[in-house]
Order: sequence, then structure tokens, then C-alpha cells
Amino acid sequence: MILKQLTTFGALITTAVAWLPWTDKGVVSRNGTNLFASSGGKIRGVNLGSQFVFEPWIAMQAWSAIGCKDEKSEYDCVAKLGQDAANKAFARHWKSWITRNDIDEIRRYGLNTIRIPVGYWMMEELVRPGTEFFPQGGIDYLARICEWASEAGLYIIIDLHGAPGAQVPKNAFTGQYAEKPWFYVDHEYKRALRFLDWMTTIVHTNESFRNVGMLEVVNEPVQNADETTSLRSSYYPDAFRTIRGVERKLKVHRKDYLHIQMMDKLWGSGDPHEHLTDDYYAAYDNHRYIKWDANVRVSKDNYISTSCRDRVGSNWPLLVGEWSLGVPEDIQETPDWKPFSNKDFYKKWFAAQVMAYEKQQGWVFWTWKTQLGEFRWSYRDGVAAGVIPTDLNSVFEEDVCR
Repeated sequence: MILKQLTTFGALITTAVAWLPWTDKGVVSRNGTNLFASSGGKIRGVNLGSQFVFEPWIAMQAWSAIGCKDEKSEYDCVAKLGQDAANKAFARHWKSWITRNDIDEIRRYGLNTIRIPVGYWMMEELVRPGTEFFPQGGIDYLARICEWASEAGLYIIIDLHGAPGAQVPKNAFTGQYAEKPWFYVDHEYKRALRFLDWMTTIVHTNESFRNVGMLEVVNEPVQNADETTSLRSSYYPDAFRTIRGVERKLKVHRKDYLHIQMMDKLWGSGDPHEHLTDDYYAAYDNHRYIKWDANVRVSKDNYISTSCRDRVGSNWPLLVGEWSLGVPEDIQETPDWKPFSNKDFYKKWFAAQVMAYEKQQGWVFWTWKTQLGEFRWSYRDGVAAGVIPTDLNSVFEEDVCR
């Protein structure tokens, strides 16, 4: 199956590498530019949201163009359209949502990293015929984006965003609108481990994936440590054994191993390190959406001061893998919070968050582009609005946290 899916990209090779940039080794673009030099090794990136795991709220026009207007998730849409029609419709989306021009623009805006959310169904053998419905053919488009990003000198994180059975209920980012999170059982863990085995093999044997240095083994598990006991005791250690087993089989040098990423303890799913016996090249992730933190009083001054003093991680190395300029729905369109009449606040709040997250290994903004018509969730639109600078070092000059 792997060989068949990778024939588009030529013969398998064994020169692809995996690492944490700057810390473990350098990464340069095709013309020799090191995008991490200006950040001193800090990760500054964007998510490619709704490329391979579609969240309808991000881009309703594109969702409707696929034929999914009234559907909640990819699962629902494919079930409605039928497999062949869905494959064609999603291929058109994959081809157009993130292009080479997007990758070049990301690089020009001073960023050095992309995080690519994917679903387990990208490994098509894992999908249960007749009971699970997902688009097919995504791996070719993932390889194309990784090739463009590698040529540009971008670091790449591949994130298992949609886990088998769904890791949270009623959320399109799992690929399905499940009534309950069915992921936390042995047979679903086994499917996820097969995905990790498959993806690790691809990363280390196909040159298009040469700048993939980190694999996140599940995105945003349930924020309840009691419900995720087996995640920590079984799935995380098995994920390490699976990924390292592939790397040893392929004779990958330890310095070229993938960083294996889990959600940090502060995320609320318990301590991911609890049962690990070998944490070589472990990495951690936290997502910081202040709008959903009930402990943070809603005011502009308090949002900035909270970000300035924020503690976002308990393990190292840690990335803030998702964050935004989003504010609570009940105030977001009021005069004091509308984006285009309050750009000075959003500019300062962006700077405060960057300063806080670069006390860690860095950050990845959610997301690169949307069809919302404003910048609070769209990095590209934030740059266009003058809220996000292309010289990211300039956010430290004013020091909004003084």
C-alpha cells in the first residue's frame, strides 16, 4: 500500500531526516537560506487548517463548493456524496486551498514552520468499508505540500488531528461528528498505531517529507485525566515503541529520529510523561485560546496582561501549537472588540502572545487562512491588516509587557 501510494514521487530513498530545527541540526531552503537564523531557533509557524481535516466554520464557501453545505463533518459529507464524487470534490479542494504560492507567502512573512493536521483515514486501509466514510487520495497532496515546504526551508509538523473513533465528541476536527469519544479503547489505539507506523515509514523513506521533524500522536484529547488514563498508560508508550521500532528497522540514526509530540499536562489530559520509560526526542504541545478560559476576565487590558504572564507549559520542549486572536462570541462584534476598528489592541495582543510563547520553543498560529472576512483567525489576513508584522522580531521592540 505504501509503495503504491508513493510511486508518484519516485523511488524510495533513505536520506530524509527528522529533528528539532536549530537545536538538533540546521535546516535550509533550496537556495541555502536558514529561516531559523532570525528567530534564534524559535519556531514561528502557522497551521494549515481545513486542508486535510475540514472544519466548516473556517471556510463555508469552500465547504459548500465541495458539496457539503449542510453537513457537519467530512464523514457526513462523503456519506452523502458517495465515494467517487467525494474523492473528486475533495481533490479539487486539496489542489486549491493550499498552493505553492501559499507556501512562498508563509516564508515571505517571516515564518519558518507549518503544522499540517491530518486524519487517520489518510491511510486508507484503516477505514472500515461500509461504516466509515472519508475522502481518498490525500497522501499525494500531502507529499506535494511537504515538497514545497522543504524547498522553501520550512520545518514541518504532521499532526494526527482526527483519531480513529474520534478523540472528542461532536467536533468536526476529528473528521466526524461523533456522539461520544470512542478513541480510548485498545482496538482504536491499534488503528492509530498502524497510522503512526505508516506515516513514520513515509517520512523516513520519501524525500518529499525530508523536513518533517515532528509527529504529533493525537490532537486535543479529552480534557479529563480520568477519561484519558489508558491514553497515558498504553497509547503514548506504544506510540513511542511503534515509531522508534520503524526507525530502528530503517536504520535511522538517533539524531535523525522524529520528535514525538503529545499534549502537555497543562492541556488537562494528565501528565503525558507519566508512563514513558524512554523520552528521547519527546516534545509537547499546548493550545492557548484565552477566549475559552473561564478564569480570565474579559477586558482588553486583562487579555494583554494575562498573555504577558501566561504559563503555558510544564514539559520541555513545548510548542504552543494553536492560538489565535479570537474573543468570546457574545462580544466579538461589539464596538470595543470589532477587529478593524480595534487593530491597535489586536496588534498589542498578538505581540504579548508571541513574547510569552517564545519563552517556550515557539508557536504555531491557528490558522493560515480562512473565509471569515477578518483577521482574528487568519494569519494571512492579519498581515494584510497590519496587525501582524512580517518582521516578527519587531514585536519585542515596543515591549507591550512592560
